[in-house]
Amino acid sequence: MGIERRRRRRRSVAEKLQIVRLTMEPGASVAEIARAHELNANQLFKWRRLFEKGHLIDAGARPTGLIPVTISADAEAGLESADAAAGAPSSSGGAIHIELPGRAMISVESGVDPVLVRCVLESLRQ
Repeated sequence: MGIERRRRRRRSVAEKLQIVRLTMEPGASVAEIARAHELNANQLFKWRRLFEKGHLIDAGARPTGLIPVTISADAEAGLESADAAAGAPSSSGGAIHIELPGRAMISVESGVDPVLVRCVLESLRQ
């Protein structure tokens, strides 16, 4: 005579995305889609908010894209002097400066561990 408890179902990100995309179709009812997938509508609205903020991303399907790149005046001067000395052996020195306005400024010096750079850049995606 006790109350039957439902077991919590864990859904993959791919499943969540599939369900959220159904709610984005014209004329779709979030409540009906939630019922059809045995979800609480509030949970589905939460997934939609995560999706809209870009936080509901399938790790296997992370988009890779291009970002705009600008070369500063200092870098251009360095390129010109490198072109002038084309016959000379190349230097192993140098640096890359990455600026994400309002978020971060990263300087990568030559010889830095590529795994460390990857970890830093991945942390900025979140």
